[in-house]
Amino acid sequence: MSKRTQSIRSLFAGGNEGAPTEEVRQPIQRVASGAVRSLKDTFSEVERDYEELKKQVASGALPIELDPANLDPSPFADRFIDQDLVAIEALKASLKEHGQEIPILVRVHPTSPDRYQIAYGHRRVRAASELGMAVKAYVRELDDERLVVAQGVENSAREDLTFIERAMFALKLEDGGIQRSSIQTALSVDRQEAQKLLSVARAVPRWLIEAIGRAPKVGRPRWLDLSETLKMAGAEKRARKATEDKSFAHKATDDRFAVVLRAMKAGDPTGSAEPQSPAVAFSSEGKEIATLALTGKHCKIQISRERDEAFASYLMERLPELYASFRSDAPSTEE
Repeated sequence: MSKRTQSIRSLFAGGNEGAPTEEVRQPIQRVASGAVRSLKDTFSEVERDYEELKKQVASGALPIELDPANLDPSPFADRFIDQDLVAIEALKASLKEHGQEIPILVRVHPTSPDRYQIAYGHRRVRAASELGMAVKAYVRELDDERLVVAQGVENSAREDLTFIERAMFALKLEDGGIQRSSIQTALSVDRQEAQKLLSVARAVPRWLIEAIGRAPKVGRPRWLDLSETLKMAGAEKRARKATEDKSFAHKATDDRFAVVLRAMKAGDPTGSAEPQSPAVAFSSEGKEIATLALTGKHCKIQISRERDEAFASYLMERLPELYASFRSDAPSTEE
């Protein structure tokens, strides 16, 4: 008979079999059913939180850390990488001091599941790679259309892409089979502006664009001027000679553009002629009314459609009268 049985029997027998043992005197420790349920609920809550976290990571709602070595650039490059050295150094200094505050956006590589393609954040990846740091990234499911829209909208928000970078980006998208409407969305432009970007990108040879660089101070009018000037006989040949000059590569990108345009127009491969800047007409209040650009055989007067479309229509109506007045006041060229 066990000691426990004996103790119980002795209790009912009036204690004849001796005092209860230490085991009997100690209260039996039991876990309340409420505590068990509470612990179970806690585990269930942790599991639910973990599953929710996995879903958020899978959907791209939360960033994860990636090795820059596993990241590939977007198949639709939107900037001239070799021109970003100053920006890269600034980013490296920021990453050292503050860490990466804004994650990049990537998608799983279409043909290499263990790698990723960058939608935006190329410079952050390069800076982190040079510092030996991991990169915070949102991973989302993106087809080509959604990738370029995300890429373009993010860059448009920063407004740091130059005209020629935007033009080359538009061309790569169209050549890659992206619909024109998506190109317009990616670049935040209308149909007319998209057409101008594409026309310049197709008219100017790729080798010349790469030789000039991103030219941040050169806007649409001067690139359109250059593309028109290329139609002149021998213009491309003169441009190539200008780029082959020993001093050309050491000039700033905006200066390289000016050298090429001067050479094309003046027939001087060293670009020694003075550039012709567009003439600007101002109102009495100092507001710009119109610009005049001389391009090859044409004089182009440009008026802001958004601001002065009504004035442009008025000017067209008055042109015959103005032209007649000009002819009557001009000195006769007849002998």
